[in-house]
Amino acid sequence: MPSASTLFVGILAGVIGLSYFIYGKRQERIGFLAAGVGLCVYPYLVSGLTLQILIGLGLAAVPFLVDI
Repeated sequence: MPSASTLFVGILAGVIGLSYFIYGKRQERIGFLAAGVGLCVYPYLVSGLTLQILIGLGLAAVPFLVDI
């Protein structure tokens, strides 16, 4: 059973991922679309809080660093 902090980070990542996905779909920007899917999926695969935060920050920054 996940702790409250990992659950909160997962929900927050899902909300940000959903907004990235919607923005990427409307603006036809593949980087935001892919990062949105990644942000929605990765909390199910990673259980450690620190690793979950680092991966989430990395995925959230990818569309701004890589222009696809």
